[in-house]
Amino acid sequence: MGGEDIGVRNNLSQEELNLDNQKVQAEKKLDDWLPITSSRDAKWWYSAFHNVTAMVGAGVLSLPYALAQLGWGPGVAVLILSWIITLYTLWQMVEMHEMVPGKRFDRYHELGQYAFGDKLGLWIVVPQQLVVEVGVNIVYMVTGGKSLKKFHDVVCPDCKSIKLSFFIVIFGSCHFVLSQLPNFNSISGVSLAAAVMSLSYSTIAWAASVHKGQQPNVDYGYKESTASGTTFGFLSALGDVAFAYAGHNVVLEIQATIPSSPENPSKKPMWKGVVVAYIVVAICYFPVALVGYWAFGNSVEDNILITLEKPRWIIAVANMMVVVHVIGSYQIYAMPVFDMIETVLVKKFRLPPGLTLRLLARSAYVAFTIIIGICIPFFGGLLGFFGGFAFAPTTYYLPCIMWLAIKKPQKFSLSWLINWFCIIVGVLLTVLAPIGGLRSIIKSASTYKFFS
Repeated sequence: MGGEDIGVRNNLSQEELNLDNQKVQAEKKLDDWLPITSSRDAKWWYSAFHNVTAMVGAGVLSLPYALAQLGWGPGVAVLILSWIITLYTLWQMVEMHEMVPGKRFDRYHELGQYAFGDKLGLWIVVPQQLVVEVGVNIVYMVTGGKSLKKFHDVVCPDCKSIKLSFFIVIFGSCHFVLSQLPNFNSISGVSLAAAVMSLSYSTIAWAASVHKGQQPNVDYGYKESTASGTTFGFLSALGDVAFAYAGHNVVLEIQATIPSSPENPSKKPMWKGVVVAYIVVAICYFPVALVGYWAFGNSVEDNILITLEKPRWIIAVANMMVVVHVIGSYQIYAMPVFDMIETVLVKKFRLPPGLTLRLLARSAYVAFTIIIGICIPFFGGLLGFFGGFAFAPTTYYLPCIMWLAIKKPQKFSLSWLINWFCIIVGVLLTVLAPIGGLRSIIKSASTYKFFS
């Protein structure tokens, strides 16, 4: 009997091993298909331009307006502080990508699960990450449509006026094709073009402002005449600045595309790319914000290119550059969403991975962002609301909380103090910025007609 029991046990353990092997093979096959993990041969400069494309969004064009709401002193302080804090938290993310030997946290939520536990980690990270990525995609649909409309109106001022919603559909239609590119590395060409465009239109924005010079009767006082209006404007502007530093939501996914070995971990080339990206970010953000506000004071629009009416050809070119850049940015933020959708469809709903699934799932997502973009195109208010509500947690303090949970630095040590400082600043942003953004949306909505 004993011999039979051992034989049965051996057979069982062999079957279990086979099942485990099949499971590992299936997981590997799925990883090789999913957009984040299917390609790991990126170079450090991929990290640089992906980060520039993710970070220097159309939000840069609203920075002079944010400065007008904040005033010179607080505005400059908030800009510099945000740059330093977000560079620090981005460094933390890069360091934590491979903090467990032999394992890579390829997605933001995987790091969250390691820090907070499987269930809680998912609930903390995924909703916030989705709000950021889907929010950015919707805002970029609106931005792309608005920039196309502005281009059309500048190039052909006597032409019949066309509704903004048509331009949003025209802009969105190219994404039905581009969204079929399988992974991050396959969109590197689009991303490079987008990064070059962001640097170019930022330069045009501040250079054209310098050319125009300080306007007569320029006023650096607060935009709003009432105390409540000034306060709400100040809060909304904090959200605009938070929106300008949003690349953290895709940083682990970008790092996942870089090869790694014990001798040469992925954090080295990734960090090199991040530093280059952050230098470009500073070159784009600070001149646009400071020169734009210097030239126009509190009469600046929530998009500096709208304030700059002339020279017409430069404004037309800059708007077309915004369109090209936003096309790349949309794809960078959509890729992790595609990864989540495809993972759920394959793992939860047991649908076979393949071209049909990808075509239908991604096209449905693009259509969704177009429809929402047409329904609520209040650009400035959306930036303030999303900036505070979701960008501040994932950018300013969630990396710090994870760092404290995983690394456990000694109480009152320098690392501990810096992290708590970032957490307090980030929490204040999360609470205060959406209040201003929401008021701005309500004000816009009161005069807005659907599908105009």
